Amino acid sequence: MKKEQVELAITGMTCEHCAASIAKRFEGKPGIINEVISYPDGKGKFSYDPDVITKEAIINTINGIGHYKVAGEINSPVNTFDSQTDFDLIIVGGGSAAFAAAIYANEQSLPTLIINAGLPIGGTCVNVGCVPSKFLIRAAESIRHASHSPFAGVQPGKATWDYGRIIQQKRELVNAMREEKYENILETLEFVKAVEGRAEFLDTKTVLVDGKQKYTGLKFIIATGATTFIPALPGLEQVNYLTNESIFELDDLPESLTVLGGGYIALEIAQAYHRFGSKVRVIQRSERILSSQPAEVSDELARHLREEGIEIISGTSIQKVTQQEGKVQLFINVHGQNQVIESTHLLVATGTKANTSNLGLDKIKVTLEKTGHIKVNSLLETSVPNIYAIGDVTANPAFVYAAAYEGKLAVRNAFNGAQLNTEFSALPWVVFTDPQIAGVGLDEKEAEVLGIPYEVSRLPLSYVPRSIAALDTRGFIKLVRNTETDRFIGARIVAPEGGELISQITLAMRCGMTVEEVATTLYPYLTLSEGIKLAAIGFSKDIAKLSCCAS
Repeated sequence: MKKEQVELAITGMTCEHCAASIAKRFEGKPGIINEVISYPDGKGKFSYDPDVITKEAIINTINGIGHYKVAGEINSPVNTFDSQTDFDLIIVGGGSAAFAAAIYANEQSLPTLIINAGLPIGGTCVNVGCVPSKFLIRAAESIRHASHSPFAGVQPGKATWDYGRIIQQKRELVNAMREEKYENILETLEFVKAVEGRAEFLDTKTVLVDGKQKYTGLKFIIATGATTFIPALPGLEQVNYLTNESIFELDDLPESLTVLGGGYIALEIAQAYHRFGSKVRVIQRSERILSSQPAEVSDELARHLREEGIEIISGTSIQKVTQQEGKVQLFINVHGQNQVIESTHLLVATGTKANTSNLGLDKIKVTLEKTGHIKVNSLLETSVPNIYAIGDVTANPAFVYAAAYEGKLAVRNAFNGAQLNTEFSALPWVVFTDPQIAGVGLDEKEAEVLGIPYEVSRLPLSYVPRSIAALDTRGFIKLVRNTETDRFIGARIVAPEGGELISQITLAMRCGMTVEEVATTLYPYLTLSEGIKLAAIGFSKDIAKLSCCAS
């Protein structure tokens, strides 16, 4: 396929919608490789195959759309990847959101620059988040299974393990996945260039990297992610505390670990390190762990964590933090009673904050939320027309798969005039504790606030044949339906491998399936997924009165 480029001055555009209308006429048009229509610049850039469509045909198409006219061809050089400082798209950040945007931009032949700083390329997920944490969770789980069995005829032994070798294997896995999924892929992206350094906006079309090199762009995507929020506690800055970025790099297992925070990161790490052999305490400011979830969910998980031997102290206020003789002391108040908690290591897992400092956002008047996140609309646009923001730097759901989804969406909206809104009503999530916590959509309180007529079916795993046979009935499945439509509006699951179950309800919600349709679907007997069917039947029948295979 041949490729030529032309840049045309276009008159008659009065808003971004005008640019989108012109771009829409070229979507799927034979011979058009890519089109970028800019209302602020009053021009359009086209990459095309001259054997299929001519430059004159492109001009005639524009002239035939309402009152838009081509005023002439712009003779200044059109952006190509050969340019070292001028790009169609500049992405600030190098994580999953940034890569999703870059891959789609490459497919559209858009000269693109990635500017990455801080963590190595790949960002949080592969380096210090999802990949290392889930590896360590599974390693710790294997220790637990080797040491415990519910079966009378099985006598588990004392598991042995080498924590240092586990950490080394974790490093090898992280390095391999970063190389395979990011570094190697980056080398294959013909239209994408990457540089290391910290970017600062000088104006809405220019960034300065490391105070030295300027780069200009037509459109920008900010994907700088988030880091651990460090609370302003007296003495904390003088203590050698850990975060998720540093704890996974320890070569020696903490003898004892105090975890500040009761969210999903705190709890996943707490349980894993307890199973590795650390003495673990969780210190939580609110009265419940996972405080954003219904009490029955957080209480169920707390019960199982405590049964394993993890101490959870909730409803606390921290007065100060000190460190001496290799120990960290937390001076806390719990319901009016003062206590001192001492441990060899302290993990701060009190939430995250958006990485927006030193970007020069105030200079270009990008609006922030009160939380410090970049404010975006449903199209992922910031308050500056040619600048978008995606991933954890925004207040949108902070999941890697949501960030990747936003990356492609932002490029389509920025360059293809797609006008696609983000849609998170059927967004699943998982907390990788044991048992796992999983959810999608609304719980009953959220449905009530929104005025949606709802009904709940709650099925303890003690009614699921697979769980009964496995002698592991921890948890429950709770489904929420709209009583007027009989369609699912949400689910909450506490179960071993509950994350594998939630996708069924997610798909049912996305496809508009009714409760009746799920309840009458054939499920294999003695699978955990059969619990979804039984919970759906529970809206209309008493499961306790049914035989194992009855429906």
